[in-house]
Order: sequence, then structure tokens, then C-alpha cells
Amino acid sequence: MSRTFEENLALYAKLAVTEGVALAPGQELLVFAELTSAPLARLIAREAYRQGAKNVEVLYTDPDLTLARYEDGSDEAVEYAPQWLIDGVANAHRENAARLGILSSDPALLSSVVPERVATQSKAQGAARRIISEIITGFEINWSLIGAASPAWASRVFPNLPTDEAERRLWDAIFLTSRIHEADPVAAWRTHSENLEARVTMLDEMKLDALHFRGPGTDLRVGLADGHVWAGGRGRARNGILCSPNIPTEEVFCMPHRDRVDGVVSSTMPLSLRGQIIDGIQVEFVNGAAVNVRAKQGEEAFAKLIATDESANRLGEVALVPHSSKVGQSGVLFLNTLYDENAASHIAFGASYGENLSGYDTMSPEERVAKGANDSIVHVDWMIGSGQVDVDGVLRDGSVVPLMRAGEWV
Repeated sequence: MSRTFEENLALYAKLAVTEGVALAPGQELLVFAELTSAPLARLIAREAYRQGAKNVEVLYTDPDLTLARYEDGSDEAVEYAPQWLIDGVANAHRENAARLGILSSDPALLSSVVPERVATQSKAQGAARRIISEIITGFEINWSLIGAASPAWASRVFPNLPTDEAERRLWDAIFLTSRIHEADPVAAWRTHSENLEARVTMLDEMKLDALHFRGPGTDLRVGLADGHVWAGGRGRARNGILCSPNIPTEEVFCMPHRDRVDGVVSSTMPLSLRGQIIDGIQVEFVNGAAVNVRAKQGEEAFAKLIATDESANRLGEVALVPHSSKVGQSGVLFLNTLYDENAASHIAFGASYGENLSGYDTMSPEERVAKGANDSIVHVDWMIGSGQVDVDGVLRDGSVVPLMRAGEWV
């Protein structure tokens, strides 16, 4: 179906409000965006008000100001995070304000910054934002992440194209993966979500004990948390609203047991981490902990990530994604985890999601850890699946069930 860019952008805004955050009448909405995403943010605000929003607040960031802190700021500035601002956002969420993040940053924004300064600021932000992370990982409110093409991001993805053509190509890929090109994007997204939810039901009924990944440079057994629950597609927040936390999404995901991951695994796609590119990752796990970490590019930055706190070197998520997903079909390496994680099965260092553990809300932190949950101030996904990777499900009696062959569901 042929539409103008402006028509597609308006439909994208509608999808973000209707199916992404699934905004309820009378609810407030906080939008987080870079300055380049202002046109989309304005469309989202108008759509939100049409759907009955009580208030829409957009908090903009500027990549030049981000760089200014690292390049011209003192050590004190790099070690600082504005707790007063973060507490204000947390209070809004405690009062049931929905959250929508628009991702558009340059994947290599911080590539020239000394890794120690990046790690210092990231750790400060992680500690200060812990309450917000707990609200999100505990799924207390309806929230969503979407992408928006920017000149800087597009130029990284399509370095051989003029900037305006690169940006157009990136928008086309974003619209493809979010199903905006369908006759009715909202209906198409709901159908897609229902298909993912059927896959979740199937996996829950299997009562798996572990997943086994095998492929080039990979032989990894991921034990699953006791009382684990699979998730994917839409999820119901604790405020009762059924939303899509990620647009796009092609994954079904679960909680690994923090102490039951063993073997070796290799990345299959580059990772954009804190404005730096990490590639060629290989990690060895013993009893859940990463004991040997290597990377062909960005090894120092990756090592600093998993040293952020005492649990950052353990897994908080494992996800299965077919190689033929819409993101994979796009043929684009987005250099953005929101997209690239939906091109391949992946794992994540750091915090677990509460929705992946039955009874999570009624447990103490100690009880959650005993079940296998991981508590950390970081959560970083990286891709380990491809058309050469097989995945088996291991049942509690030790028998094996094929789940994926050559990256596709059996």
C-alpha cells in the first residue's frame, strides 16, 4: 500500500500510543526523546490527547550535551547523576504515568570517549535510576520503546549513502519491522502479538528445565529459573494495562537461573553499547558466572559492563527469535539493540524481569534470588542466534526436545 512518509509517521505514532503503551483515558504519559525526534514526539502527544491523555510531558536529550559532559566535564561531572530529576520521573510513574521511549541515538556517539569515563557515568546513572529500573523490570506501569531514524544513526547504518537517503532507508526499515506498511497496522500488530502469545503458551506447557544452544563457537546450556514464566508480545502491567513494551518485537523470553548457566557462547551480531560498538564477543560461563570474556572489538568496554556490580556478569534474560523474523527479513544491521535483538536469539547480562517469575510480587529479594532471579543495575542484550544455531529444550527428566533448527522454529 502506497502512503506518504507523513501518513506512515502518523500511523506509527498511533501504533505507539494504541498498542505500544496502550494509553488509558485519563492517564499521564512521559515521552523520552532526542531533539531530532521532535516531529514524531509531537504526533505522539496529539494522538495521546485524542485518546484521552490527562497530560503529556516530553523530556528531550541532546547528544551534543551528552558529549560535552565527557569531553569538557570534570571528574565530578562524570561521576554525577541528577537524583532530583530521576526522583521526579520515578514519582510520576508511582502515580501511574505511562512511559514511552523513542530511541534514535548515534550508535557510535561515545566511540572517542575514554571507556573509563563512560563506565563511571553509566554506573552513576544506573545507581541513581535504580528505582526506575525496578518499576520497569517489575512491570508496575505500562511502558514501551520504539525507534526513530536520525541523521547520525542512519549514517552509521548506511555509511555509503547520502545522509538524506540513508535516513529514508532507515525509516523504511523501521516501518517494515513495526508493520506500518500493512493495510491496518494496529490490527496487524495485534495479530502478530497473538501469535507470539501462542508460542509463549506452548513453551510454558512444556515445563522446560533448560535451553541448549549449539552453533559455531557456541555450546551453551542455560538453566531456567525455578517457577519461570515465558513472556512475549504484549504483557499485562501490574496496573492492569495490556501493552507492547517493545515495537518491534519478535522474541519470546524467559528468566535464566543465575547459577545454572554453563558453556561457551559467541555473539552473532555487533552490539552497540553506551555509544560504542562491541563485536566478536565470546564468553565462557561456569555455574552462572562469566569467567572468561573476549571480544575482537570493544573488549575493554564490554568487560567494564559486566564488572558494573557483583551480579552484572550473570544472565537476567534468554530469548528465542526466528532467523526469518521481520527484522531479519529487513536485511539491515540496525546497530541498535531494540531492533537487532529481534533478528536473533539473545541473552542479557544483568537484571531479570519480574514478569518471568511466578509469584515475583509476593517474594522477598532473597526469595527471588533463591529461585534464580538476578539483581543488577544493568540489563544489556546481545545476540547469539543465527541461521547456523540450533536450540534444544531440556526437560526435567533430562530428555531433549528440538525447538529451533538453523535458527527456525521446529
